Amino acid sequence: PHPEAPKYNEELEKQIREERQSEQGSEEEESEDDGESSSPELNNKRVILQRFTIYNSKTTMYIVGSNAKESLFRILEIGKDPKDPNNLMIIEDKSYFYTRKDMVELINGLNESSEGGINKISQGYGLLGLIKFTKGYYLSIITKCSQVAILGGHFIYHVDETKLIPLDFDYKRPNKYSDEERLLSIFKYLDLGKTFYFSYAYDITNTLQTNFIRHKKFATEYQMHNDLDSEFNDANISENFRTFEHNERFVWNNLLLKPILENTHIATYEWFQPIIHGFIDQAKISIFGKKIYITIIARRSHHFAGARFLKRGVNDKGNVANEIETEQIVSDMLILSFHDPKYGFFNNPRYTSFVQHRGSIPLYWTQDLNRLPKPPIEINLMDPFYQSSAIHFNNLFQRYGSPVIILNLIKTKEKQPRELKLNQHFSNCITYLNQFLPEKHKLQFNCFDMSKHSKKNLDVIRPLQKIAVKSIDQVGFFHNGQDLASTRIQKGIIRTNCIDCLDRTNAAQFIICKEALSYQLASLGMISESTNLDYDSDLINILTEIFHDHGDTIAVQYGGSNLVNTMDSYRRINQWSSHTRDILNSIKRIYSNSFMDQIRQEAINLFLGNYVYDASKPKLWELQNDFFLHNNSLIHDIRVKISYQHWFNANYLSDDRFDLKKIEKKKNDPYSLQVVKLEQFPEYNDNWYNECYVPRKYQSLSDLFQFNMNSNARYFPSNIEAGPNTEFDYSPFESRKPFLKASKMDQEFEFKTSKSGAQNLKYLDNCAEEDKVEDEETENMVDEPPNNKSDSTKTEETQYHNYPQDNSDNNSSYNVSNSNKIKNFLATKIEKLGYNNKNSSDK
Repeated sequence: PHPEAPKYNEELEKQIREERQSEQGSEEEESEDDGESSSPELNNKRVILQRFTIYNSKTTMYIVGSNAKESLFRILEIGKDPKDPNNLMIIEDKSYFYTRKDMVELINGLNESSEGGINKISQGYGLLGLIKFTKGYYLSIITKCSQVAILGGHFIYHVDETKLIPLDFDYKRPNKYSDEERLLSIFKYLDLGKTFYFSYAYDITNTLQTNFIRHKKFATEYQMHNDLDSEFNDANISENFRTFEHNERFVWNNLLLKPILENTHIATYEWFQPIIHGFIDQAKISIFGKKIYITIIARRSHHFAGARFLKRGVNDKGNVANEIETEQIVSDMLILSFHDPKYGFFNNPRYTSFVQHRGSIPLYWTQDLNRLPKPPIEINLMDPFYQSSAIHFNNLFQRYGSPVIILNLIKTKEKQPRELKLNQHFSNCITYLNQFLPEKHKLQFNCFDMSKHSKKNLDVIRPLQKIAVKSIDQVGFFHNGQDLASTRIQKGIIRTNCIDCLDRTNAAQFIICKEALSYQLASLGMISESTNLDYDSDLINILTEIFHDHGDTIAVQYGGSNLVNTMDSYRRINQWSSHTRDILNSIKRIYSNSFMDQIRQEAINLFLGNYVYDASKPKLWELQNDFFLHNNSLIHDIRVKISYQHWFNANYLSDDRFDLKKIEKKKNDPYSLQVVKLEQFPEYNDNWYNECYVPRKYQSLSDLFQFNMNSNARYFPSNIEAGPNTEFDYSPFESRKPFLKASKMDQEFEFKTSKSGAQNLKYLDNCAEEDKVEDEETENMVDEPPNNKSDSTKTEETQYHNYPQDNSDNNSSYNVSNSNKIKNFLATKIEKLGYNNKNSSDK
């Protein structure tokens, strides 16, 4: 066994073995009530349920849950209240765990005692909750799932298939024209088998920082009380532990969990799995034998969620559209668990994380869906006090602390104002809110016209890198310590937005994560602090792939198609075929926005509970829009207005909430947080070993998830020829770009000597000069624009796109400007398409 495997698993196995031996040799008579209990010693232990079998009788549904080994079982009963058929009676047998033998006897007994017997109707790997439309409840279960990541030995799963099971024994399919059938069809339109995730033992709704800190603080307080007070009573420890809350903002099946949560005597999250919507991926990096895991978790908020043109801006509760929290976890896999054998409970110092945020501009603005492809932007409600914006930023202070750094990527200059109109209002909003904030906590507003820089062949990467480094230095990142005192905390958040928060935002967030990765690796001792991670190294190539998938997934969820502009587009290294791909994605996005968004929005509103069926009110499909489903009625809702000046909560700005030395104490006695070894508190059952490495099961290591995840090993050559000229550098930090220099040199020579290529170069140069004369750089640009010189004199400024830079004498001819490369490339492509005369080239 692993050297730091928790002891309680060994005790659990020992108790089960002793229990089986006592069953065979014991002749003691048990009472009828006690006869159902197979191991009363385990009554207070928390066993994670991972397998579920559903039985149904005429009056009751029985859910049998078991652990992964199917050695311990529990049972949950769901039935209708005889006094009120609209209410449910949910009974949980908390007191007992059953062995397989006892569970068989119990099921047989229920079959004999129930009128008409019981039927086994389904099996699954998770329970999502209960939902009701016009009549009768349905149970939603996970019937198929797959592993996508592992954190601390806890697997994270993707929901592959789900199933709705009616609770009624005599259920009949409703008439196809009935409201019940129509609502059922709309509900099923939201495919829960795409980009929904859950975990049995790890809380994926909260960040790694939150999960670590709350467990460490709780365990430290418990140990402190035990050390300082010999009479300390730990009877309420178990109940307090279960008050650890999931982050409701990211629990997408919150409506389905509501009927169970209303029964306070039910341990809801021991039976039902909260799911998040977004993206999760993981990759393994081998650094000369050391294994590093990079995990990206994107959590989509279910508040004000919906399709692209139907959900813009902010609602009156301060929730913005397309709100995503993206977390990058980098961990050294020397020890898999969150716990450390030397330092104890949740004190593994090999875990780091960095969190950033994206969301729509928090103003009241919309776009007319009937005026595609570029509908004008309309400011619908002019609020001089920016009440909803204030609520939004106050919520960011509450969740992440200060500072809040805003990276605004929308256009700053347009011939016909679209984005510019919104940019001016957003800037005014920040100026107004900042005048009431303390100086050190003011909102930091960075405006960078990414589209303009990209269009004019200006450098996009370097300005964003400067903003990223400066911002990360301010907010920091999370690095778990060997105790509370040495734990490093992220305080604050970087909030990025463009118009859709898709293409430009994803590229900017990638650059920020790339810079954060260097900080995280340095804190783990993998690289020096001055190391610059090359864009063409294996490490960054894998991160680029993950973020490309991350951006595509978010774009499909919100916009209906994949990203149009990827990171390759902004680095000027995208292939010619990518232009066709971009056009197709644009067409897909327009088609989805025009024809599919409305029914998708209805499905989201129904699933999230924004719309609840009421026979006396208009049907979901009869609503002209869903404004009042996401905003309070201005007539019937008289809200308490927040102060126009003191719009923020001062407690959210306080650094004390991040001071781990100020843990809650009941005594004033001094207590050191630098505990030699932190012990777990009672009732915490972290049986990760049973989930990751199943005991008593023949299993090849090559079949494990960890051996088959994406890795930089796929870049390694399968056969390496002997000789100094073919030696392969296995470092994930080594740039692979120099290996392509020879072929690129040949291509450049052909491009420059092409007759029609020269004509097209002249045409492209004229276009570039016209663009430069057209307008001047605005004052809110982050970097000063390059001087208006010829291409030959600005090589030093534009060659920054060529990562890594190589200024050696042998390769001096390779260091040409990136813009010239693009021009040559385009010219040659035009020539190959048959435009050989000047008129055709100009065209």
